[in-house]
Amino acid sequence: MSRVAIVGSCITRDLWPIVGEAPPDDLLYISRTSLPSLLARPLGGLQLLDERPPTLGPFSYRSMLADLQKTALGRLVAHRPTHIIFDFIDERVNLLATGDTVVTHSWELAESGYMTQPPFADAHVIERTSQGCELLWRMALHELSALIATTPLASATVILHEGRWSSQFYDEAGELQEFGPDSELFGGRRAEIAEHNALLARYEAAFRQAFPSARTIAAPSDLRIADARHRWGLSPFHYAPDYYRSVLQQLQALGI
Repeated sequence: MSRVAIVGSCITRDLWPIVGEAPPDDLLYISRTSLPSLLARPLGGLQLLDERPPTLGPFSYRSMLADLQKTALGRLVAHRPTHIIFDFIDERVNLLATGDTVVTHSWELAESGYMTQPPFADAHVIERTSQGCELLWRMALHELSALIATTPLASATVILHEGRWSSQFYDEAGELQEFGPDSELFGGRRAEIAEHNALLARYEAAFRQAFPSARTIAAPSDLRIADARHRWGLSPFHYAPDYYRSVLQQLQALGI
């Protein structure tokens, strides 16, 4: 029986519910993070809130705390997955450097109230599309490769789910429309679709070099079309159902 871990985003996690199939029984999903944050030191001096902020769901809140406390890697190793699926769609938001660590500057962190605490007093933004951020990402990828090779994760099948932001979407009537050249991430932050797709291509090429035996899955380009009727709403990476059917079939062929 397969034990699956996803280090990535909803483009992989949503495969099963959108297609209408049950997910693997033993599934670990790690999200709302970035490789530099995933491999970094825990954020010291953090005071946990007594209650979860009402604007954050339980999973989103737990994922945000895992990013700050750096607990996800331990959970991944303890899970002993037979398959680890990586996708990099969540690698779209900025990082924050604070103290001796970095964290993911996610919407969840911005909403949580934690950024008013002392550990964030001297935090500064590392722009996602900057050369510095890409260097940090590649260094973290090297660390990840070493970690997987020297832990029980070495026996897992590593899978790369290649993804891209779509420039087109189906509207509520099913008619094909065009996105503008940029898209809102959250809170008024804008991002250029072409720039992030170029970044994803570089990340994926570096990943394949670091993990030469990794298996790659990807939907055909003509299925990379967003859908306004998606369960999470319209976004350049919330696709029409045929996208998920295609990718799930490829995973099933790999024993998942």
